[in-house]
Amino acid sequence: MGALNVTPDSFSDGGDFLDPDKAVERALEIEREGAHILDIGGESTRPGSEGIPAEEEIRRVLPVLHEIRGKIQIPISIDTSKSEVAEAAAEAGADIINDVTALRNDPRIAETVRRRKLALILMHMRGEPRRMQKMPFAKNALSDVISGLKKASALAESTGISKSRIVIDPGIGFGKSYEQNFELIARLPDLARLEFPLLIGTSRKTFIGRALGGAPEKERAWGTAATVAASILQGAHIVRVHDVAQMVQVALVADELLAHGS
Repeated sequence: MGALNVTPDSFSDGGDFLDPDKAVERALEIEREGAHILDIGGESTRPGSEGIPAEEEIRRVLPVLHEIRGKIQIPISIDTSKSEVAEAAAEAGADIINDVTALRNDPRIAETVRRRKLALILMHMRGEPRRMQKMPFAKNALSDVISGLKKASALAESTGISKSRIVIDPGIGFGKSYEQNFELIARLPDLARLEFPLLIGTSRKTFIGRALGGAPEKERAWGTAATVAASILQGAHIVRVHDVAQMVQVALVADELLAHGS
């Protein structure tokens, strides 16, 4: 999954693709580089972010969606936690809704997903972006993630969304400590017991920078590569990344290791 943030303030690439023409160019490039899914986000959820109105989020993502419709062959995911944005994006051709609040912010997203026959990604976040790294961390991160994702997936299924259209994401970096991020990657087989496809998003995140001695966001590709390989070997089905061309190579080799490992 290739990430495309059409925002002025995302932690890694904020402002790089706020201009719709640049965003469209990058979307097409992400497909050429080998991504299987394009994930477009119009609102930053980095630690400390405040959020924006649905109208502004729609204003950012719709021009890109309209322009790439018919030009791109891979499925398009919209990273949003607002039903108004989900509805507008679905109307413009989105196939997947990636909700980082796992329906906590706006449960009406589930109805949009059901009615439009979309896929739904449910991500675990402890707290909310504005305070998630300032509030106390869970004593047991894995238990906290499993409990939250069980509740979210049950809500989605109760709305009429089939289990086959739900993906879960433990939310690496979203309300987790430095140590907990690594623990969750190492214990992905425990999450697999929930019997949903697993998405992992580690790309360029702070815990990688810390492990690398303070490397800035755009110098974390090698560290990201390590987490991508580890995630795949531990059972991840989808990895969300910024450096698509490089991580495609990592994924291809990790897949071969899996294919020959048993």
